[in-house]
Amino acid sequence: MKAKGNSLTKIAVWILMGLLILGLGGFGALNLSGNVRTVGVVGEKEISVDQYARELQQQIRNIESQTGESMPFQQAQAIGLDRAVLQRLVRQRALDSETDQMGLSIGDENLRERIVDIPAFQGINGGFDREGYRFALQQAGLSEAEFESSLREEAARTLLQGAITGGVVMPEAYAKTLVDYVGEQRSFTWAALTEADLNVPVPAPTEADLKAYHEANPDQFMLPSSKSITYIMMTPGDLLDEVEVSQEDLQQAYSDRAAEYIQPERRLVERLVFANQEAADQAAAALEVNGTTFDALVLDRGLTLEDVDLGDVGSGELGAAGDPVFTAQVGDVVGPLPTNLGPALFRVNGVLPSLNTTFEEALPALQQDLAGDRATRLVEVRARDLDDQLAGGATLEQLAEESKMQLDTIEWTQDSSEGIAAYTGFREAAAALSAEDFPQIAQLEDGSVYAMRLDGTLPERPNPFEDARPLIVADWTADQVTQALTAQAEVLKTELENGTDFEALGLTPQMQENLTRDAIINGTPQGFMAEVFDAASDDIRLVEGDGIVAILRMGTVTEATESAQNQQLLGQLINQLNQQLGQDVFALYSDDVVRRAGPQIDQQAVNAVHVNFP
Repeated sequence: MKAKGNSLTKIAVWILMGLLILGLGGFGALNLSGNVRTVGVVGEKEISVDQYARELQQQIRNIESQTGESMPFQQAQAIGLDRAVLQRLVRQRALDSETDQMGLSIGDENLRERIVDIPAFQGINGGFDREGYRFALQQAGLSEAEFESSLREEAARTLLQGAITGGVVMPEAYAKTLVDYVGEQRSFTWAALTEADLNVPVPAPTEADLKAYHEANPDQFMLPSSKSITYIMMTPGDLLDEVEVSQEDLQQAYSDRAAEYIQPERRLVERLVFANQEAADQAAAALEVNGTTFDALVLDRGLTLEDVDLGDVGSGELGAAGDPVFTAQVGDVVGPLPTNLGPALFRVNGVLPSLNTTFEEALPALQQDLAGDRATRLVEVRARDLDDQLAGGATLEQLAEESKMQLDTIEWTQDSSEGIAAYTGFREAAAALSAEDFPQIAQLEDGSVYAMRLDGTLPERPNPFEDARPLIVADWTADQVTQALTAQAEVLKTELENGTDFEALGLTPQMQENLTRDAIINGTPQGFMAEVFDAASDDIRLVEGDGIVAILRMGTVTEATESAQNQQLLGQLINQLNQQLGQDVFALYSDDVVRRAGPQIDQQAVNAVHVNFP
């Protein structure tokens, strides 16, 4: 059976390049010598030790390239990367076993075409390089037979997936219903009533009003579950009085930061490069004689101002053009001037003045930085001894008496964010703290250290009336305002239903035309647009919110039209739904294939592979 080649060729290129990255120069190579050859069997297919190791290492490298940071294997295990790789290989080998049983594959000629079309195997003349092919596979730790077998299996899996998903189509009515839902439009008039519009202001609450409201709405006045925590803390600032910074150290730091304190003038510059001197001279003449502008010259070249923007540059960065550009005024266009790309016109958009901060001027910042760094290191040194004392049975109170650790307590909740709870590290540790945990020194984001002890916990509980009084007053008042607004709006609604206009009722109407469901209207209650699309033509409704009631009178209801935009959206949605449905169907099929294949994993072999990772 012959399959199409383009998509599979791309897949093969990526497979190969990933393997080459792992293999070249022995970078990240693993020593997997030993008698163990497989980590598992799926159906009639084995998962080799090398295959699992290569795939796992490739995924680690992919994450490292994305984050720009090294990923230790323990971290990879913590995020489940090893399990995800093994699961993916199990699924692939189950499908390979399935295609073998079906007799699904590609022929030798088809395989040859795919290999010779891979750019990585082509020589400088563009043709297939047999020696380069052999060398690349050797560097990747693969034999030609292994690589070609992997290509055949990949092709067979692609054919199988295409056969299963190719005929899967979501009914068009589903997509059309969604498009019609999104494309509907509404026109309406509305007006808002707020507390300022009340005919009679809401009176101040009595003590009885507040107590009754508190008793009737206990869920609104609950204290969250909390932990009573005693902690000690020491910051670098606590040890600044013990730190000395010599004049020599300050002078050295000033010299090391010379580029920060002494900066030459820089300019904001745009550069328009021309192919030759004649074209550049003609452009310069057009600026002087024909009255054209630099912007127009850029647009005439099919460029944007972003394309010609150099940002802020120093004189030395512009080469021979540096002096003319740096003697020009802001807004001037100078040139043509020579550059390494050809003659160019330059426009000066701004001047960043030179900076010359003297040692005396920089001294306070230098003193603070150096003293802070040394105090942070001193905290780290003290922390080790303090941690040893805690391990030896010392209490937090004893350490606070004998050191510069500050003793304090906090009633911590999930919402705490002040004091020591402003630190992310403390909040995470407090959330996990239990009565069985012994105090130990931990470091915070700014170099401070702390230790804590759980003294007790309190469940979610009612907030006593006196403590909750300010919140009760606010909620009671808001509730009374909403009730009064609703009652007043009901009267106005009746008048509108009887034919009275908004203006005649003293309201300020807002007209909205042909809005869709995703429209956002400032000054409306939450859920306003949902109410609009729930209403029928000519309906009059009230929409309540916090401190506001909107009076809505519906106008026209416009169904989605057969516009070009909606047709384009329909086509895109149909394709997305078909792809998603096909993926879901294939995922279900793959799950069944894996179940029938009965994977058997050798955990000792898997662990042996893991041992070889740094």
